Amino acid sequence: MFETAELGRKVSRADYAQAVEGLRTDLLRAQNELRLDPRFAVAIVIAGVDGAGKGETVNVLHTWMDPRYLAADAFGPATAEEAERPSLWRFWRVLPPKGRIGIFFGSWYTDPILRRVYGKTDEAEFGAALARIQAFERQLVAGDTLVLKFWFHLSKRVQKKRLKKLSKDPEQSWRVTPLDWKHYKLYDRFLPVCERALRETSTGTAPWIIVEGTDSAYRELLVGRTILEALSRRLEKEPTPAPAPTRASSPDFGSRQPTVLQHLDLEARIRPAVYSKKLNAAQARLNQLSRRAQSEGVSALFVFEGWDAAGKGGVIRRITEALDARFYNVLPIAAPSEEERARPYLWRFWLHLPRAGHLTIFDRSWYGRVLVERVEGFAQPAEWKEAYQEINDFESSLADHGYALAKFWLHIDKDEQARRFAERELTAYKKYKITAEDYRNRDRWDRYDEAVDSMVERTSTAHAPWTLVEANDKRHARVKVVEVCCRTLETALERAKVRRR
Repeated sequence: MFETAELGRKVSRADYAQAVEGLRTDLLRAQNELRLDPRFAVAIVIAGVDGAGKGETVNVLHTWMDPRYLAADAFGPATAEEAERPSLWRFWRVLPPKGRIGIFFGSWYTDPILRRVYGKTDEAEFGAALARIQAFERQLVAGDTLVLKFWFHLSKRVQKKRLKKLSKDPEQSWRVTPLDWKHYKLYDRFLPVCERALRETSTGTAPWIIVEGTDSAYRELLVGRTILEALSRRLEKEPTPAPAPTRASSPDFGSRQPTVLQHLDLEARIRPAVYSKKLNAAQARLNQLSRRAQSEGVSALFVFEGWDAAGKGGVIRRITEALDARFYNVLPIAAPSEEERARPYLWRFWLHLPRAGHLTIFDRSWYGRVLVERVEGFAQPAEWKEAYQEINDFESSLADHGYALAKFWLHIDKDEQARRFAERELTAYKKYKITAEDYRNRDRWDRYDEAVDSMVERTSTAHAPWTLVEANDKRHARVKVVEVCCRTLETALERAKVRRR
């Protein structure tokens, strides 16, 4: 794979000087055009062999382009805060918004490659890490991010020569560390691992560009021209007009087919006298488990979806009554802000992943993509259909990191919803909860019912199953949810114990 990057390509100083002036002008023009018409973001990955000129090239890009709109983030070993979340969290945090360019110096490839070279993972685990990377990059591309990946290469002989030269230069010796020499000694181990990483993750939408790093003029012009060409091609594309909102429909069998929600027993009830005893017992158990999770560093996410007036707020209050306020957070999710719309839709949820031992409750969640955005036409069919796999990949990352994840759909029938709406209208401290939007959504009941059916079918997995809650009786719903939260924490704590062995 790397043979073409060991040919000794060079550019003369005269040719370099002649080319740079026009290249800088064109890069600045393209960068400014992107800023003024922010249809997409740009993520530039800088990776490769130590001593191949990665840092020098990043510095040159800052000289050639407007640094106010070019953010570079360097990634070394994960900090304590970063290690408490899934490995991709720290990269999601700094994704550039539309109209901006972000440089990732060190990236999501570094840790999987190093772990494989040092024998901390086997081939299967390395393959799984590469699959997660592919899923991540698909999400970036789907979220209007132009992904450019540069791999800087040197042959083993040239790398040794360059490291020696830098070490002897008083002004450059700081660039060479003991770790660089250690990696040089492991060159023959790195080569096949890196080849596999590039081979399996170079895709049509996020290809690798291999850069021969021997000659600084050559590599700088290659990187600059590649960025310019990619920006120009993308900027020349006319925005595709959004098609009229459509929705998936089931095959026409002559009558509407039953959905998963229609099989729930909404007559499920708990008598008031039994309710208090069961709820108190479940809350006491949840309190103990949450304290144990906090001490053992097990994080949790509880996700709530459901019909308007289904009782999500009341259920959440029964959970938080059992928790230590220092270790949980409740996030009500509304329509995305301008800042959030400028990035892939999962970005805002990655930002709120709890640290080790903490719990986050999502009142509405990332499932808005396949529910309200699907039904209301805010997401196009290609977007919400792709979202099922994106969500599964996201939740798989959470599970792999040891998060406890419970997902609840609170279900009531239309008559019970109407009764609760009327009650809210007549109760002063509840009236604020009812809006014209709530009544309008009732007209879309069947479409939401169908969307929920698809959601459960496509995203209820072994590591992140859906719990469908019969919520016509609030007491039944509250007890059921708290008990499921307990079982979810118990399972996560048991898995954490197994991993520590």
